Amino acid sequence: MDAATVDDYLRRLGAGHPAAPTSAALRELQLRHLRAVPFENLSVHLGEPIELVEERLLEKVVGARRGGFCYELNGAFAALLAALGFEVALLAGRVYGEGGRLGIPYDHLALRVRTVDGGDWLADVGFGALSHYPLAFGERGEQVDPGGTLRIAAVPAGDDPASGAAASCGDLDVVRDGERQYRLELRPRALADFAAGAWWHSTSPSSHFTRSLVCSRLTGDGGRITLGGRTLTTTAPDGSREARELDRDEEVLAVYRDRFGIALDSVPVLRAPQR
Repeated sequence: MDAATVDDYLRRLGAGHPAAPTSAALRELQLRHLRAVPFENLSVHLGEPIELVEERLLEKVVGARRGGFCYELNGAFAALLAALGFEVALLAGRVYGEGGRLGIPYDHLALRVRTVDGGDWLADVGFGALSHYPLAFGERGEQVDPGGTLRIAAVPAGDDPASGAAASCGDLDVVRDGERQYRLELRPRALADFAAGAWWHSTSPSSHFTRSLVCSRLTGDGGRITLGGRTLTTTAPDGSREARELDRDEEVLAVYRDRFGIALDSVPVLRAPQR
């Protein structure tokens, strides 16, 4: 990433150039990213390709001022952090679904980040509602965050009947408010390793991304705003929600533009996935 792109990225986040790649700088960057860059799957329904190439990700997130899902958001964030001097590793995760079963391999992309003031951190700007701040990677106790009470738990090696999948030695479960969110492998991966997962999520009839339209981001007060199809939901920091339907296309486009910074020519509609 060149210096001009770094400056443009930081400008989108409303962040200054950190003096050093410290844990405090990482905390600020993650929070600002969650507030400024929405989690969205619009490309799936707009017929836009999901290209897991750093240049393409930066063109989308920085140049086009769009969002994306985990591979795109954490992929772009990893490029920014590396350019700022952080040591970053891409990690593969599998998301827990209904009945406690794990999703496909390379289901999720998260980041292990090392800072100059010591310690490793789990940074994630691509999971929607999780933690507002990075989690201490080596901590196995509870970590209190505005997004909930988080814990990174070691998974015993061997079969896990609850998930229907085998656990590798060293795998970790990320838990929020007592519910397992995803299982993380510790082996560093390359961005291209996640191409099959991105393809599955953007094409499979079994993927929730092909069956729904979502655009969501953290708000400045610690709440969340989400546009799911034509339903606009505002979630307060205490968890209370207010939802309303947007009847007119003009309303939908205005929300995308004014609340998420996404300029669209027409309202996205669900596209039937290719079988």
